[in-house]
Amino acid sequence: MPTPLPDIDREHVATFWARFLATTGLDPSTPLPAIVEPFGDSVELADELLALILHGPKRATAASYDELLMEGAALPQVGGMSLATDGAGRARAVMRTTDVRIGPLSSVDDAFAWDEGEGDRTRATWLADHHDFFGRFLPTVGIDFDPHMATVFERFELLYGE
Repeated sequence: MPTPLPDIDREHVATFWARFLATTGLDPSTPLPAIVEPFGDSVELADELLALILHGPKRATAASYDELLMEGAALPQVGGMSLATDGAGRARAVMRTTDVRIGPLSSVDDAFAWDEGEGDRTRATWLADHHDFFGRFLPTVGIDFDPHMATVFERFELLYGE
């Protein structure tokens, strides 16, 4: 059984952000990004996907457009930064969005599946894995899964990681 995610450790996030700003020479008053969250819906998945960001090929992600709207969450913007947290709720990576596209889940292409860096990196596996994930997760937040649902396809670059 997957382990539920804890709350974000806001104190650690603030300290991590200050280290990032100091290390990169950015203005120390640069505000914390609006998007600070884990990838996935469990401790295990958050840690697995974070490892792919920090040490591997993961440079893309997909989210349910309806979920983001329902939560009042910020949509990623090209040039915007976000923080990925680990399974303990600690910030571990700073990413900058390089591309955003909203389209049906089924519109994912081979290049995006490859850039997401998971599994065998094929479109077929990407679709199967994301059908499983969204089919499991979305009902827990009150959204019915639809294989043609509006999806936010985001590409990013890693700016900093610990």
